[in-house]
Amino acid sequence: MKNRQHSLPPHPSWPSLDALVRAVRKCRICRDEPWYGRPLDHEPRPIVQVSGTARICIAGQAPGIRAHTSGRPFTDPSGVRLRQWMGIDEETFYDETRIAVLPMGFCFPGLTAGGSDLPPRRECAPTWRAALFTWLPRLELLLLVGRHAQQWHLPQLSLPSHCIRQSVHQTVRCWREIYEADTRLRHVVLPHPSWRNNSWLKKNPWFAAEVLPVLQHQVHTLLVS
Repeated sequence: MKNRQHSLPPHPSWPSLDALVRAVRKCRICRDEPWYGRPLDHEPRPIVQVSGTARICIAGQAPGIRAHTSGRPFTDPSGVRLRQWMGIDEETFYDETRIAVLPMGFCFPGLTAGGSDLPPRRECAPTWRAALFTWLPRLELLLLVGRHAQQWHLPQLSLPSHCIRQSVHQTVRCWREIYEADTRLRHVVLPHPSWRNNSWLKKNPWFAAEVLPVLQHQVHTLLVS
C-alpha cells in the first residue's frame, strides 16, 4: 500500500474553484501512483460538474463507461431515472450553476470479471473532496446516491448508529431521520438508480410514496427560489 498522505494543497491554497477543478481534471494518481491495489488500466478521465453557485449536489459512486465516453455524468439509463426521481429535465440537470455532481470517484474505475463496475477508486475522495466542498458555500441539498457516498458523508451527522454503516436498504429506511439531522444542508439518501435495483424498488413502494415527493419538493424549491 502506498503512503496515504499526499502533497496536494488544501483550500485556501487554491486561488479559485476553477484552478481546483483544473487540477482535478489533470489528476492521474490512480494510474501513476495508486494507493491501493493495481493502477487504473485505462486513461483516467475525471468527471465533475461544479459551481460555487450550486445549491444542490449529487454525490454518487463513480462514472460508468457511458459517462467516461461522453465526459458528462449520468449519461445512461441511471441518469434518466435519477432525473425522474428529482423531477427535473436534462437541461436543468446539467446546469452546473444550479446542480453540482461530485461522485466518490471521478473516473470510471473499470469492470469486474463479471462485467459490473468496480468500486470507486479510493485515492479520489480523500485527495479532493474536502477542498471541493469548501468552495460550495451555497449548498442546501446533498443527494447521497448509493453506499459509498452514504458511508463517507453520514458519519459527519449526529445520527443513531442504526442509520449509518448499514446496508443501503437500512440506510434509506432511515431517510427521514437523516433528512432532518441538518436543516442547513439537507441530506437525502437514495439507492442507486441502476436497473439492477428494479427488484428492490418493486418490493419497497414506500420509497416512491414517501421519499420522492419530499425530494422533488426540495429540489423544486431550491431551483425556483
